[in-house]
Amino acid sequence: MSHTRVLAGLLIGAAAGVTANAVWGGADPRVERIVFQITEPAGELFLRLLLMMVVPLVFSSLVIGVAGVGDVRRLGRIGLKCIAYTIVISAISVVIGIGLANLIRPGERIDPATADALVARYGEDAGRRVQAAAPAQSQASPLMQTVRTLVPSNPIAAVAGETPNVLHLMFFAVVLAVGITLLPPQVTAPLVSALEALFKVSARIIEVIMKIAPIAVACLLFTTTARFGFDLLVALGWFVVTVLLGLTLHMVGVYSLSLVFLSRIAPLEFFRRIRTVMLTAFSTSSSNATLPTALRVSEENLGVPREINAFVLTVGATANQNGTALYEGVTVLFLAQLAGVDLTLGQQVLVAYLAILGGIGTAGVPAGSIPFIIVVLATIGVNPSLIALILGVDRILDMCRTTVNVTGDLTAATYVARSEGYPLLDPAPIVSTVD
Repeated sequence: MSHTRVLAGLLIGAAAGVTANAVWGGADPRVERIVFQITEPAGELFLRLLLMMVVPLVFSSLVIGVAGVGDVRRLGRIGLKCIAYTIVISAISVVIGIGLANLIRPGERIDPATADALVARYGEDAGRRVQAAAPAQSQASPLMQTVRTLVPSNPIAAVAGETPNVLHLMFFAVVLAVGITLLPPQVTAPLVSALEALFKVSARIIEVIMKIAPIAVACLLFTTTARFGFDLLVALGWFVVTVLLGLTLHMVGVYSLSLVFLSRIAPLEFFRRIRTVMLTAFSTSSSNATLPTALRVSEENLGVPREINAFVLTVGATANQNGTALYEGVTVLFLAQLAGVDLTLGQQVLVAYLAILGGIGTAGVPAGSIPFIIVVLATIGVNPSLIALILGVDRILDMCRTTVNVTGDLTAATYVARSEGYPLLDPAPIVSTVD
């Protein structure tokens, strides 16, 4: 299994790095020689390969996802309800994630000396990124700054630099997707087909790149732990705890409330009926791979009609990824805390906004959120190389958040079906409300 090999790479790299740091120290010339000549270049190669695919993957995925959600002319009320549900539930998931990251502050649970070393290592580069990303707007009004921040004057230039402007890329993608929905399908079919092909090719390339992840993770973890020691692993453990706590709260709390008040289904009965879908999502780490099972189970076990399933679940496999949105918010704040970058309230709101859009634009495949997180880190002035710290544990967290994603798709389908008056398979309704 690939995740087993990645975990092995994580353990080997971390163990070797911690040992080297304990025996010789992070500044020892022998350790630095191995890092400088071997492990750091190998890790950098892996990261740059991922960065290379950021723009085509995020852009094509976001256009396809929003175009599918935005096709409200065909499905009318169903489309609008799906959009509203997706945005609200995704926003709640991001608030939970960012709230826990601020409460637990996993990135600050390391020795102050290690934190200072990380600031020295990444802080200067982060500062340069902030200055480079921020145009000279000090004399502009707040409204003008908002316009310049969101709307690109040249979408090609927005992605032509070393660090793409993710806000400009997303805005252009959303506008293009809306334009697609306003024209007849026979007109837009060639463009949609090209974007779907670009998405599939990009996702396939990411899949191939991830095959070298075990070796890359070992090199990246050795580089980091050899320099900063065991304290960094403790912080990584707190990161895992924060993500899993957030996913659990969202699954058990938010989804249960949605089922009770919107779908009027007993949560335990719902989870019992979809356990096959949840196991499939956990084992494959892919919303797209789980879609056939979800379509069958939703119709046969939950009673959601096929016409609603076809829209809500298909779109949800790309657009309604609450677990991914939560994970992206926690990850960005964790890495910012670890690098000593203190995000203001406004920057955290920006992270929340990007994470909600990321739930729409992130590919529904294993490790699909990694390229998106890299772009968000660069946008807020955090060195994207820090993503290396979480790659080793990303696979197991990917399995967990994919389970949350797919469960959210099914709660959305039951909500839309119930609101349209369809009788769901709920032999013992817990809320006696007439449709």
